Amino acid sequence: MSGRAERAAAWVYEGLWGVLAQWFRVPKEPPTLPVGAGEEVMSFRPAAGFLSYLKLWFWILCLLIDVGIFIIWVVIFVKSALAGVLLALPALFIAVVPDIFSFVAIHLRYDTTWYVMTGRSLRIRRGVWVIHETTITFENVQNVKVHSGPVQRYFGIANLVVETAGAGGGEGHGKGGAVANRGIIEGVANAPDLRDRIMQRLRQSKTAGLGDEDDHDLRAGAAWTRDHLQALREIREETAALRKADAA
Repeated sequence: MSGRAERAAAWVYEGLWGVLAQWFRVPKEPPTLPVGAGEEVMSFRPAAGFLSYLKLWFWILCLLIDVGIFIIWVVIFVKSALAGVLLALPALFIAVVPDIFSFVAIHLRYDTTWYVMTGRSLRIRRGVWVIHETTITFENVQNVKVHSGPVQRYFGIANLVVETAGAGGGEGHGKGGAVANRGIIEGVANAPDLRDRIMQRLRQSKTAGLGDEDDHDLRAGAAWTRDHLQALREIREETAALRKADAA
């Protein structure tokens, strides 16, 4: 696809994005998460390098397809010049129009991807036609991995894979038959930093969880009132009366 075709695709995308956002009610703002008082919220999208990464594979695929279409057209033209002339415009249409729609789809994928992270959880949103949102609680996280191939490293990006242990609906199987669910943060430029932040919040979340349980037990013990004690006495007396009746 030439530079003129790319500009045309960008122009089509600008108009199409507005129509799709209105028709399909695509949220323009990032997703939200419950936030405690004073809790930090991070909302971010894939890095600009991720869009360049997607475009690279787009160009490679387009080149292979367009070269294949051109070779087929040349073979037809050699065998029959008239058939070649008649098929020139259809061949051009088949070569260019899908490229434009693919170009638009790449931008849609990039623009509709959001990541939101708080001190307790992570939410990932993708999709236009069907919006998918995945929420991961840091207490359930088992492992955080950074994946980056040579091409990704060239564009300065990586994928962050957050693995949790659940009871179903995930990808892969863990030990003991547990199913490992995964949340993938694609195309970020600071994947190691995000990994360290998630691991830090994971430790804080688990530590806070243990403290909360202790506090809850203390509060539960302090919540006994005279009414509770009176109810226990009545139960004890009724139990003693039943035992005497059975003995008689």
